[in-house]
Amino acid sequence: MATILIVEARFYDHLNDLLLHGARAAIEAAGHEHETVTVPGALEVPGVIALAAERYDAFVALGVVIRGETYHFEIVAGESARGIMALTMDGLAIGNGILTVENEAQALARARPTEGDKGGGAAQAALAMLALRERFG
Repeated sequence: MATILIVEARFYDHLNDLLLHGARAAIEAAGHEHETVTVPGALEVPGVIALAAERYDAFVALGVVIRGETYHFEIVAGESARGIMALTMDGLAIGNGILTVENEAQALARARPTEGDKGGGAAQAALAMLALRERFG
């Protein structure tokens, strides 16, 4: 049994609740344990994963970044993804469920477990990466 850390950037409560529901359901269905930690924003997600790298078997990154009127969206979307990818290249098993969308409607469609279930998908990706790390480790 693996222990998975869900790291959520909680900015939009109603959207994060959907992502968390999907992620937790997928992890529990696979028979694993999980804990959740909340960070201020998507930019902090990779940092917390790096801090917790020795304590957990895999990680699920969750959050929602909605495009606004400034360049900030590009920075947050790109740098959070880059940070997560760098940690993955270092051998951590991470499922990236940080949504980067144009509007709330797109986020809802992707976050709802009955539609896109990106939270569940991110958890499944983390578990798949964990299995591959154990295979090739």
